[in-house]
Amino acid sequence: MGAANWREVEQRIAKVVKGSVRPVGVAFLEQEPVGVKKFEGTQPSGCSFWRLAAEGRTFYTVPENHFNCAVGAYTHKISLSPERQQETEATLKMMFDLGYLKPEEIPQIPRLARTPKAIVYAPLGEMPTDPDVVLFALKPASAMILQEAAGRAGVGTGAPALGRPTCMALPASLQQGTIASLGCIGNRIYTGLGEDELYVVLRAQNLPAVAEALQVIGGANAALRDYARGRREQLSTQ
Repeated sequence: MGAANWREVEQRIAKVVKGSVRPVGVAFLEQEPVGVKKFEGTQPSGCSFWRLAAEGRTFYTVPENHFNCAVGAYTHKISLSPERQQETEATLKMMFDLGYLKPEEIPQIPRLARTPKAIVYAPLGEMPTDPDVVLFALKPASAMILQEAAGRAGVGTGAPALGRPTCMALPASLQQGTIASLGCIGNRIYTGLGEDELYVVLRAQNLPAVAEALQVIGGANAALRDYARGRREQLSTQ
């Protein structure tokens, strides 16, 4: 789909699913894109690029831009330079020593199947190329509606909400479909995700069907909300 189509999909979803920031499209490419601004500068983590895109920026990164984030480089299958590999080992040791992570958990963390040559980030409606996954930062009530629409569209997975690291939600979504992530502490600091927010990540190819299902799910939730309020008023005696 073109940018105009993704803009329409974003607008259709936004009518029902309310988020504090725009959904972010992410595309994993086998070559650097033409006509897209290359990221310049540094960020402390791969998920920091989500924040920049949610703020309205469109750009792409290359593997070297992700070297500051040992865990994010792992989930994105990015090989680090020897000196950065030492930093990775030190970071993991700190997490092990703190009891934050167990060594046996590492092989269970989802990873991309292939190392991307470039990664494009943008607000969904501004994507210059088709995204692979789309990130929604939402409060639980909105996340519920989006998850219900994914289920109605036949692309809900029923998978449990993921914890740390948050970045594994991207390859997990590519592998399984719709994924909810509670957001780890690092991600919350780097992206500014609110304490009352979480992520829902969907395969981009599933979004048109989810947007269609939202028309039914949104109306059904509004009707059931009124029904539940009436029942509460009528039947609550204490």
